[in-house]
Amino acid sequence: MKLKSTLVLFILSLFLISCSKTSDKKETKFINFSEQFADVKVLRYQVPGFDELSAKQKELVYYLTQAGLSGRDIMYDQNYRHNLAIRRALEHVYKNYDGDKESDDWKNFEIYLKRIWFSNGIHHHYSNDKFKPGFSKEYLTDLFKKTHTKLNDEAFDAIFNDKDTKKVNLDASKGLVLGSAINFYGPDITEADVDAFYGAKKSPNPDKPLSFGLNSKLVKEDGELVEKVWKSGGLYGDAIDKIIFWLEKAKGVAENDKQAKAFELLISYYKTGDLKTWDDYNIAWTETTEGDIDYINSFIEVYNDPKGYKGSYETIIQIKDFEMSKKMDVMAKNVQWFEDNAPIMDAHKKKNVVGISYKTVNVAGEAGDSSPSTPIGVNLPNSNWIRAAHGSKSVSLGNIIDAYSNAGSSGRLEEFAYSEEEIALEKKHGELADKLHTALHEVIGHASGQINPGVGTPKETMKNYASTLEEARADLVGLYYLPSQKLVEIGLSPDADAIGKVAFDGYIRNGLITQLIRLNLGDNIEEAHMRNRQLVAAWAFEKGEANKVIEKVTKQGKTYFKINDYKALRDLFGQLLKEIQRIKSEGDFNAAQALVETYGVKVDQELHKEVLKRNEKFTSAPYGGFINPVLVPSIDSEGHVLDVKVTYPDNFAQQMLDYAELYSTLPSIN
Repeated sequence: MKLKSTLVLFILSLFLISCSKTSDKKETKFINFSEQFADVKVLRYQVPGFDELSAKQKELVYYLTQAGLSGRDIMYDQNYRHNLAIRRALEHVYKNYDGDKESDDWKNFEIYLKRIWFSNGIHHHYSNDKFKPGFSKEYLTDLFKKTHTKLNDEAFDAIFNDKDTKKVNLDASKGLVLGSAINFYGPDITEADVDAFYGAKKSPNPDKPLSFGLNSKLVKEDGELVEKVWKSGGLYGDAIDKIIFWLEKAKGVAENDKQAKAFELLISYYKTGDLKTWDDYNIAWTETTEGDIDYINSFIEVYNDPKGYKGSYETIIQIKDFEMSKKMDVMAKNVQWFEDNAPIMDAHKKKNVVGISYKTVNVAGEAGDSSPSTPIGVNLPNSNWIRAAHGSKSVSLGNIIDAYSNAGSSGRLEEFAYSEEEIALEKKHGELADKLHTALHEVIGHASGQINPGVGTPKETMKNYASTLEEARADLVGLYYLPSQKLVEIGLSPDADAIGKVAFDGYIRNGLITQLIRLNLGDNIEEAHMRNRQLVAAWAFEKGEANKVIEKVTKQGKTYFKINDYKALRDLFGQLLKEIQRIKSEGDFNAAQALVETYGVKVDQELHKEVLKRNEKFTSAPYGGFINPVLVPSIDSEGHVLDVKVTYPDNFAQQMLDYAELYSTLPSIN
């Protein structure tokens, strides 16, 4: 489970400036900002602590980054069946065109290609809408002719037509599967097909349900439903063989036996596609808590599947931040206290929350669903029974958060916050409140609660609402505990009241106002995290309206939401948390549907129009992502890695072209 890179509350308001590092006893500036186009800004991050690693550890990090990048093409193909063909054709044009590069058409072509690189395909990474090119068919045809570029007719038409307009469609009336362009299912597969196919599958042990469908594409062959498994020798086999090659090398320099065993199981899973091996791997990975290097690699998050079965390919390579991890480990040690004192029904509480580990890490490289747009926190594994029996790992991506946090304000805070007191509180405590909310969301939120005996998994019972409700539940856990004196007692919070206020102000402001800048006027909310934030904020506003817990006010012709009673709002958050946990624990789909559709989907169009108008004066893009550092090995004549250095490129297009050259592991049609 991932916490998207919004810093929970107000990353929307940040504009990049430089941060500094010390080198050779001179203070030099590391420039975070690289460029901005369309609605995204491209940033850079440093890798603190890399130079302090041993040569063997550096070698391990290098191999893991290579393994991750070797699967990069998988994410493109998963996102849409024409993505690889389109990307490669446009890259060929970009590298070979020697005509007029000052024209508006060329500049729009360049932006379109950069948007594809940023989103791993022709659909927006957050809204899921298909990009509309700012150039004509005739212009692209001319570019192809002048650069001798080939692209099949269907892929060419997909750039311009009004088909496959949503990568992930969550509007059931349009067909969850047929209405989604995501390439997890054949173009003729229906929701009924998916339900019938996976509904007929039974796990050997019902108490340990397998993750059916996680690593496969469902298609029809001769009228029969068939899974094309992502494995060596199967679908995506060429890329997976490259991943295996680098994982084998990583196993050879593992930090300890447990880590080596986990590598062995992951390699076996990639070779066989066996879901029991996937579970065995997740248990081994979860229980590998020693060592300074960790990683995420495989088909993991199911947000991109409207049915919640298929895992998107992603990888994150992590180096432990020793100082911050020591400070935050105290939260994991108190996880049972938080569970026992949660405002949910006793029957829905875990009696023994086990194996929670929490670390702040520094990212050394990312790929797939985590790049260029990255999460800021991750909690895995996703399997409920493994989490209950063996625990989970939570990480906060410290250097990613720092890259955002070292930026200055764009002025959006002053525009959308109600009062000077609210602004001052955000500037004083906002960063810490964000970090604490991230930690509570990942460590406590995703680990909390249990499903009633006999109730199916959330993807079966909650269906297309599962991700939204899980993120809302985790957010609510964090919100409920941020004003708690417990955080002060264990040394994490300096001021419970102040931290609670700034977190509540920011969450309501973002959920009801500022996140609307990410939407086009008239759009409903589709993305699960955005739905969850509006759901929580809108529900609390409505339930507290009679007592003016949250008040909608107008000042100088502008709309604001002002919290009048923070204690009452915390009680409301607790009530909603209790209800969402009940819905999940009991598998109450009708209640889930009513909650999300009533509060999380529809947008107040007049308010949206106002917010977009107020936002026009700001030039900072609402979305951010990163150029990855490049690890450069020193290799002797026998092929042994002697050392690894980190370099920090600053050209987004060049990195994408380099990746295309070095890590094109799949054919254009799979």
